[in-house]
Amino acid sequence: MPTSSSSDLQPSDLPETPDTTGAYPRLTDEQVMLLSQYGERKRLAEGSTLFREGDRDCGLFVVLDGRVRVVQEDPDGEPRVIAVHGRGRFVGDLSMLTGQAVYVTAVAQTDVEVLEVPYDRLKEAVAQNQAVGDLILRAFILRRNIHAGLGVGLRIIGSRYSAETRLLRDFASRNRIPYRWEDLEEDPEAELTLRAFGIPPDQTPVVIWKGRTVLRNPSNTELAEVLGLREETPPRYAYDILVVGAGPAGLAAAVTAASEGLSTIVLDGIATGGQAGTSSQIENYLGFPAGISGAELADRAVVQARKFGATFTIPGEAESLARVDGHFVVGLTDGDQVEAHTVVLATGVRYRRLDIPGMDRLEGPSVYYAATEFEARLCRGDPVTVVGGGNSAGQAALFLARNATAVNLVIRHDDLNRDMSRYLAERIVAAPRVQVWRNCEVCELRGDLRLEEVMVHDLRTDERRPLSATALFVLIGSEPHTRWLSGAITLDDRGFVVTGDGNTMMFETTSPGIFAVGDVRSGSVKRVASAVGEGAVAVRLVYEHLVRTGRR
Repeated sequence: MPTSSSSDLQPSDLPETPDTTGAYPRLTDEQVMLLSQYGERKRLAEGSTLFREGDRDCGLFVVLDGRVRVVQEDPDGEPRVIAVHGRGRFVGDLSMLTGQAVYVTAVAQTDVEVLEVPYDRLKEAVAQNQAVGDLILRAFILRRNIHAGLGVGLRIIGSRYSAETRLLRDFASRNRIPYRWEDLEEDPEAELTLRAFGIPPDQTPVVIWKGRTVLRNPSNTELAEVLGLREETPPRYAYDILVVGAGPAGLAAAVTAASEGLSTIVLDGIATGGQAGTSSQIENYLGFPAGISGAELADRAVVQARKFGATFTIPGEAESLARVDGHFVVGLTDGDQVEAHTVVLATGVRYRRLDIPGMDRLEGPSVYYAATEFEARLCRGDPVTVVGGGNSAGQAALFLARNATAVNLVIRHDDLNRDMSRYLAERIVAAPRVQVWRNCEVCELRGDLRLEEVMVHDLRTDERRPLSATALFVLIGSEPHTRWLSGAITLDDRGFVVTGDGNTMMFETTSPGIFAVGDVRSGSVKRVASAVGEGAVAVRLVYEHLVRTGRR
């Protein structure tokens, strides 16, 4: 729990934050000794800053003596205390493993002795010591979730009815960036903040970073550059492998390729994790009997890939593919180009939307295509509707039922087991807050500024009935993201990439040196585990191609 409620205490008297979730573990003496091989002991006076919000490439600090408090700076008042760490605890967050900007500030609450493990050595320590590395990574992921729940990090100010505000919120959510959203319609602090910065309402949405830097309606690229999501790519003629898409298949390819010493760059138009990154719980993935969220799986994969030297460009949306002088050039929507000797297509698929009355008007503020912690917080205490009969829809219904007053699951047939895993179907039937509407379809959305009712059409009786809902989750399948590839390689009649046609290797397309894996590949099994396997196997074929063409 945060300690900011201890307002009567002096900063030097704040007690250590208890570890109730595993986010603030205490290292053993042996683990501290192990990390000492990678760091340097330092003594710092009370009030010294260990790192500040917005810093990049920060090191990890282990508290050897004294206490360190973690705060979010607020130029208009006292810093907000997030946590206090004592002897044996380590100070930092997930950004320290990815080289991105940190979202909090750490200050010596008393005179302290600390062990500082620099950024580069921290990656080495995590890689070489599995138990310690897993402990640190797991704690960092849990802290990021805590920060997101507390609204630590960015401040996004805008109207819930603004499409631009929705885009910023979605980008932050998909990239697991902690932030606080201040709604112009309902949050009185939003108007006060705009006045303080002299920003008229017509210049919203705005992003406030580090309490003082204001970005007025920034693009995803601008925001990513500020936060360190887009790495500066080193000048080179061409990478060994370019992975387009950072879902499970693309991340598996990146980890495997980089670990084999291939120069690797990964592009994604939105965020790492792909559709799997929005899954609240993946329970049938090998090695995680208790399940793992898509976000955690993606974060772990990104840390692995970066550890081996892979470069990530996010957002980096591909729009063209050409062969020039024996290698490939991929053009991006922002005008940049990336060159590589081989290309692995892992672009996955994009969600289908409903073409019904009210969708164009209410889609921005009230319709979602994923159910993450962010959407769940927005729907707390409200009824919601989920459309779809597959695993994604089933997982979303159960996840949303934790916070929503009621979840209506609408399917066009009468058999939950037809497209959904049996364990999910059984849980849905037993869930008291979930009601399944069989042989039905959503036919209209109603509401003035936001969704108020979903009209459901019974396909057997032709009856129409309204269901109260403040949010609609549409999980009705998807279509491949391959329009930009038209003419460059062969696609099947549904737009999926054709591979292994008898004249090429298993995952190779009709253009030698271009491979396709995961959901975008024609005939693939649309599951996380199979996508990961395809991504890893494809790298072996990439290596063979590089050797055969004299590039390796």
